[in-house]
Amino acid sequence: MKIALIGHRGHWGYVLKDLARLPEVEVVAVSGGGDPTEPMAEALRKHYSGSFALYEDYKQMLAEVECDLVMVDGPFHQHAEMCVECLKYNRHVFCEKPIALTLEDLEKIETAYDNAAPGTRISSMVGLRTEPAFHAAYRAVSSGAIGKVQMVNARKSYKLGQRRDFFKKRETYGGTIPWVGSHALDWILWFSGSRFETVSAFHTDAENRDHGDLEMTCAVMCRMENGIIGTASIDYWRPQTAPTHGDDQVRVAGTDGVIEVAHGKCTLINAAGVREIELAPDRGIFYDFVRGILDGTPGIVSSEETFELTRACLAARDDADANRAE
Repeated sequence: MKIALIGHRGHWGYVLKDLARLPEVEVVAVSGGGDPTEPMAEALRKHYSGSFALYEDYKQMLAEVECDLVMVDGPFHQHAEMCVECLKYNRHVFCEKPIALTLEDLEKIETAYDNAAPGTRISSMVGLRTEPAFHAAYRAVSSGAIGKVQMVNARKSYKLGQRRDFFKKRETYGGTIPWVGSHALDWILWFSGSRFETVSAFHTDAENRDHGDLEMTCAVMCRMENGIIGTASIDYWRPQTAPTHGDDQVRVAGTDGVIEVAHGKCTLINAAGVREIELAPDRGIFYDFVRGILDGTPGIVSSEETFELTRACLAARDDADANRAE
């Protein structure tokens, strides 16, 4: 499999981390996607010993280079046009989330996907699905350990630090719900096994320490088509002294018990008592995406889920805008 890389704004580290485990993958070209290309290439060389072409213009790269898959991690507000361009050439797309910042741009991607060759895939970088504690929880829920799922409560809290300027403008950032909250809403989507029926939300940029439009505090409530209720708490209030950058937690309540993920551990509480579930190594979200394509298996994130998650995040953000206090 030949791959090309566009941009390094967010979680392109998923690709770097998994390259060594994918000897079938050959990196053939790299573009900064609007940011300087050479620093990206320099970082890649620490993980990959092969040769690759450098392009400043990602469109020129896509037109000139033969490849099977493209990683998209450019400026957030350009994700949609980058995805559309990749799909035009029938390339599989592994894109930073959110894949679009507006519902109109999401529709353009879906149209390009529908027009692409059969079997073309697109996935957003919801890497927490393959992290050991979350994947262990999903396996337990899928096996019936807590009975029939009734509610999913998710929490995402990040350290704010000093964010780059593009985080301070809605048109280049997209909002905290689509950026930080995408993981939380993805857990609701994943554990419920259902599409979103209704989404409502609140957010505020109060006390954001001179970060412009960036929302510090967000809350989302969802009802899924199968009746499951989901809630998400999303914020940038994680103290700088905390041991990790993010506080990622989920609680899944069912008719026969509860699964909780917190601090890298997965705990099951049901009629048999309380026990910690054994974890397996992180499969790797990029590794899973590539292996699914090569092996013809579904993979842990489908294209349809990628669209559904993005739509829910944008709908929640827009609802929060409408509910914003005057």
